Amino acid sequence: MTAPVAVFGAALRRVERGEPAALRLVAPDGTPVRELDRNAWHRGLRPGDGALVERCPDGTVDLGCGPGRLTGALAATGRRVLGVDVSPQAVRYARRHGAPVVRQDLFGPLPGEGGWTGALLADGNIGIGGDPVRLLRRCRRLVRPGGAVLVEVDPPGAGSWSGPVALADDASDGPASAPFAWAFVAADDLAALAESAALHVTETWTEAGRWFVSLQA
Repeated sequence: MTAPVAVFGAALRRVERGEPAALRLVAPDGTPVRELDRNAWHRGLRPGDGALVERCPDGTVDLGCGPGRLTGALAATGRRVLGVDVSPQAVRYARRHGAPVVRQDLFGPLPGEGGWTGALLADGNIGIGGDPVRLLRRCRRLVRPGGAVLVEVDPPGAGSWSGPVALADDASDGPASAPFAWAFVAADDLAALAESAALHVTETWTEAGRWFVSLQA
């Protein structure tokens, strides 16, 4: 079956050419789960990014950075930042546009382990791996004591969920990807998950219909 990074990479190539791409998460049986915001794949900031970028400290690791929208914005301010993504196509585009990134699984060894001032999980990346507590524990190990973990979440009351999904592109004739583990986390569920990862909530805010939480190690 097609790897998820292959479906994502093909969509990125079409976006770069100005062609349609419509990624969504589907259940293994093809039932729609969630559409993905196409604006997240572009270099320009999307509504709601402003306050998030302002809160990212100097020395932020952007996990699941994609083509480097936020990594590039942080680098442009002079802050030290590193994007991390498993997609070779995303990494290629990010570097092409000046964003410092590495192609790596975020659960594998990364530069600056334990010394980052902040870790960023935007655009639903709290779902990576399908186990938010494991992911938050990984973030805690990446940041220094007192460091910040900035997380984009679903609105309060939306409910949290984890399970297998596949990645499909409705603008392509290609098949959906092989299943992989993913999760959704609602804002009102994050505090309990964070506590299990030895993190605590310091701030919650909303902008342009998006919800964000700042955690501290």
